[in-house]
Amino acid sequence: MQNTAAIWDKVDHHREDLTGLADRVWAMPETLYAEYRSCAEHTAMLRAKGFAVTEALAGIPTAVMGEAGSGGPLIAILGEYDALPGLSQVAGIAEPQPVEPGGNGHGCGHNLLGSAALLAACALKDWLEETGTPGRVRYYGCPAEEGGAAKTFMVRDGAFADVDAAVTWHPDCMTRVDDPESLANTRMDFTFHGRASHAAASPHLGRSALDAVELMSVGVNYLREHMVQDARIHYAYLDAGGSAPNVVQARAKVRYSIRALQLAEMLALVERVKDVARGAALMTGTTVEMQVFSAVSNNLVNEVMDRTMHRALEELGGVPFDEADRTYARAIQATLSAADIAAPYLGVAMIPRRDEPLCDYIVPLRPGGQKMIGSTDVADVTWAVPTTEVLVATHAIGSPGHSWQITAQGKSPAAHKGMTHAAKAMARCAQMLISDPALLAKAKAEHQARLAATPYVCPLPADLAPPLQPRPPV
Repeated sequence: MQNTAAIWDKVDHHREDLTGLADRVWAMPETLYAEYRSCAEHTAMLRAKGFAVTEALAGIPTAVMGEAGSGGPLIAILGEYDALPGLSQVAGIAEPQPVEPGGNGHGCGHNLLGSAALLAACALKDWLEETGTPGRVRYYGCPAEEGGAAKTFMVRDGAFADVDAAVTWHPDCMTRVDDPESLANTRMDFTFHGRASHAAASPHLGRSALDAVELMSVGVNYLREHMVQDARIHYAYLDAGGSAPNVVQARAKVRYSIRALQLAEMLALVERVKDVARGAALMTGTTVEMQVFSAVSNNLVNEVMDRTMHRALEELGGVPFDEADRTYARAIQATLSAADIAAPYLGVAMIPRRDEPLCDYIVPLRPGGQKMIGSTDVADVTWAVPTTEVLVATHAIGSPGHSWQITAQGKSPAAHKGMTHAAKAMARCAQMLISDPALLAKAKAEHQARLAATPYVCPLPADLAPPLQPRPPV
């Protein structure tokens, strides 16, 4: 355990600086591909900690990479710092109160995610230097996880080509190695073009793009009966054609999110949704443009990596919450429904429902239970290199993802303890991979075997550029 204690001490050495980074990023919530200030904060911290920095990674202005060490294997530690729209919230209270009405907020805890990942990278960097161990650590500051698929673009453009393995984490209400499943997902825009006319005097001359969008919705709703069981389709109107009902809408735009448990099933479902759009255009005398906005694959499991991360968690133990943490968590739980609080236990069948505000223990590996599956661009990294992701408790049990409750807890002492714990787990996992060549070789062999069985197909069109946002005025 000597090496273990040493790597944990190095996390503690940098903890205060990186906790400050997490709080600063919380206070400047920026959404997909507009994370200029958050990226600048991470870039400045990388330089202050002695990393060699590469900016605008993969041509993305809000992506950054920092590297340290020499020789040996290269371990990537993945961080994020994007926020969500509409989740502005005052910190440290237990009632909805936005800092800025309608503003952004860190309702998924990515202020903690990026900072803990960088904290782990700092500790590993110091351990490599102090011990003279051959090896490199590389921190990836990744924007736009929330719907922008930045990591998928980075994988497509070769940013992980020389990496041996990758580790990452996500804030959660339980501490455990994440389940291996995720949904492949394409976000696609359908823009219908029709012909404007006076809706009363000459409706026969109009061709309604809004009608086409609505008919597409009807067609997709019928399609739901004939999809694979794990598929999901959601949509949002981006342009309903204007506010004048006496004008036939000449343009309307809708975005669809199309998901399935396997990439091939998702791609096949995309083609069926496109056929529905073509049918809606034909029925209304309009035309339709179809454009992929972003896309991610399903996760490729690596059991060796996951078992290694679980070993690190077992050495570390649960997050050391105190009674003040529990008191605030109980206040948050008072804003939740019984179903909210019960939901996390449905996904961990080996853990019975408990009357507890915070999780201060380690959930067993592969605990069974109901699968509640989302999508992430981390999945495309799993196809590029052996990867594992750990979930660490930072907020009250039952706090819904993408909620004001998560934003409110994002600067709490419990959140800071959880992010430090996550950094220690990731640093220890990376240390084990560097220190044990046979272990890393086994993880890479498993990865290659899975790729041989199902080769990777990037879900993004080869010529698609990320939907970059302009730099805000100073």
